[in-house]
Amino acid sequence: MEKALAAMARTRARPVRVSESGDKGRHAGGRMPALGAADSLGYRRALSGFSTKADKSSANDPPVRVFFEATGLTGGMDESAHPGGAGRRLPDLGIAIKSSIAFWLVYLVLITTRAFILQFPDFWAMFGRRLFLIVIGAAITLLVYLALAPFRNSTLNVKSIAAGLLCLPASILFAACNYAVFYLYAPLGAARHDTSMDGMGWGPVEMAVRTILDTSLSWYFLYAAWAAFYVANSYARQLREADRRAGALARETQEAQLRALRYQINPHFLFNTLNSLSSLILAQKTDVAERMLMNLSTFFRATLSADPTADVPLEEEIKLQRLYLDIEQIRFPKRLHVEVDVPEPLMGAHVPILILQPVVENAVKYGVARSRKPVTVRISAYEDAGRLHIKVKDDGEAARAAGDEEDDGEGGAEAGGTGVGLRNVTERLKTRFGTRAGVMHGPDPEGGYTVHLSMPAVRDD
Repeated sequence: MEKALAAMARTRARPVRVSESGDKGRHAGGRMPALGAADSLGYRRALSGFSTKADKSSANDPPVRVFFEATGLTGGMDESAHPGGAGRRLPDLGIAIKSSIAFWLVYLVLITTRAFILQFPDFWAMFGRRLFLIVIGAAITLLVYLALAPFRNSTLNVKSIAAGLLCLPASILFAACNYAVFYLYAPLGAARHDTSMDGMGWGPVEMAVRTILDTSLSWYFLYAAWAAFYVANSYARQLREADRRAGALARETQEAQLRALRYQINPHFLFNTLNSLSSLILAQKTDVAERMLMNLSTFFRATLSADPTADVPLEEEIKLQRLYLDIEQIRFPKRLHVEVDVPEPLMGAHVPILILQPVVENAVKYGVARSRKPVTVRISAYEDAGRLHIKVKDDGEAARAAGDEEDDGEGGAEAGGTGVGLRNVTERLKTRFGTRAGVMHGPDPEGGYTVHLSMPAVRDD
């Protein structure tokens, strides 16, 4: 164990910086190292036998497995154009069928009631023909729906104009069917005695055409009413679908932001801890280093198994911070003291996981590590007006200027800001709670430094 830890200390990695001038910036004089050999910064050239281009592969090459095949990327595209999307080519078919049946059944009830009240002759025979015409009318309505299918992704105005124009031939076709059923095929009832156009001097064909065109005007309004109803419902469905997609996209974006911010924590914390671990190994404190390594393993096992976008009870968050502080207390056994002052009722309040870790880490790094006397890191919480307030305070001697709370990842502090750590905390709270959460920090009047987090108090129902 001792030899292995010593080997780890001798192989500490140097920071790697990439020149903006491209690959030539990585190698002196722009010379590339031999194939497979490491350059001065640890980069390696690709071996000549490997290629990602399909045209250079041979029949003897092993098949390349694709681990990042894109799925579910239809997004805002027309789903009918997506392969295998035949079920989505007629997305409003259900609306069209139901509305068509409803419209024509209402018409059948109204016209039958009128015939009954006025005591039209041949009532039941006429009813059978009306029922047959209702089926024809509904079928023509579905033809209008199919003709409107190419316009389903058009604007509302274009779709409305198209529907209005398509209703004209539909009404003429239905009027022709109506004329054939009631006037040409064994006329019954009022059709047998209809003399309204006698004496006009028209022949049978001209009279039929004029009668069809005349009655088609009445049928046009029925078809137009159905078309207006269908277009309105179709447009409402598209709006609901757009809202659903927008909501899903917003949730996915928020989760991606939370994951990105959450995953910034572990590498930074791991870097600092490994530096401390290396120092212990160099000092031949292998027992202490082994204990720190076990604590580190426990910490990462607890954090990496959790959902980065989930909230955890404040009690669990404090336990995670105690794990971290246990690691730091190995570094500063006589200098670091920890106090936790959280009322029991607040232990069940939910907070974003590891939201306190950058704050506690800063308290150790700038409050404890830079002090010569013992320093107490105190975590406290209270609730006020439905808001959860959490404070992390250290009474270290080192004063921190603005922007000194955290390195910017490039070896220096981020001037004029709160650094990566507190900026990470601020962004995570903003993403999770919006303007209802906030972070305040600065020197404490009683000495040391305080970071104050506030957010809505969220508990399980």
